[in-house]
Amino acid sequence: MRNKLLPGLSVSFSFASWNINSTRQRETLVLDWLSNHPVDVLCLQEIKCEQHQFPASFAEAGYHVAIVGQKAYNGVAVIARKPFEVRHRRLPGFSHDAARYIEIEIDRLTIGGLYLPNGNSGGEEGYRLKIEFFETLAHHAREMLERDEDFALIGDFNVCPAPEDLAPGALGAHDALLRPETRAAWRSLCWLGLTDAVRALHPRERLYTFWDYQAGAWDRNMGLRIDHALLSPRLADRLEAVHIDRDERARPQPSDHVPLVVTLRADRPL
Repeated sequence: MRNKLLPGLSVSFSFASWNINSTRQRETLVLDWLSNHPVDVLCLQEIKCEQHQFPASFAEAGYHVAIVGQKAYNGVAVIARKPFEVRHRRLPGFSHDAARYIEIEIDRLTIGGLYLPNGNSGGEEGYRLKIEFFETLAHHAREMLERDEDFALIGDFNVCPAPEDLAPGALGAHDALLRPETRAAWRSLCWLGLTDAVRALHPRERLYTFWDYQAGAWDRNMGLRIDHALLSPRLADRLEAVHIDRDERARPQPSDHVPLVVTLRADRPL
């Protein structure tokens, strides 16, 4: 009998997240990074432009691109090496029409790229929006799990889940990224059966994805781990590697975030 493959990909697959803090300002950085890191999919956050303003250079270089943008703020995008289908251009069920979510399907794998509200601006209403996004995302993830889909949720979640996810003193105790309700919302999402890719391979290591531009945070390594990748069960079984590309933070005029890369091994034959 011929071997069959488990549902999903028959070859290794890698995808990445990067809060780029303005694609137009860092267009060359992204193009250079993609040329040196052959990921299949790159999810961007804080592109800070409308769709017609997104740099044409990516499509001209042969990449496939989808954009959910707005003027000057927020915005998410997907850049891939092969065609994909866009499933959603906003988080299903989320009440606010901000450009914070895009979901694609590629090679029978679903990837949701997200930029979760920070929660420190707008008073309690701004924080309420953060928790609502978490709760809506959990509902959407639960539905995908019930449909037995293979998926990843990747992006800037604006939460430090545990004390080792931030340098001591990097944030005040009442910051929205640390509030008990924020961390509880993160745990509720994970407890659905999702795996934090970084912590699956690096359980206790202090690894950061963000260093503020202020107060010498980069030079002092006063970082935060707020960019995450959550994997559904079958993808977690195939997790091969996770890489946080710190070198990008040392480049000229960098984003304050760095890329997070997840690699999945090929399916095992039955």
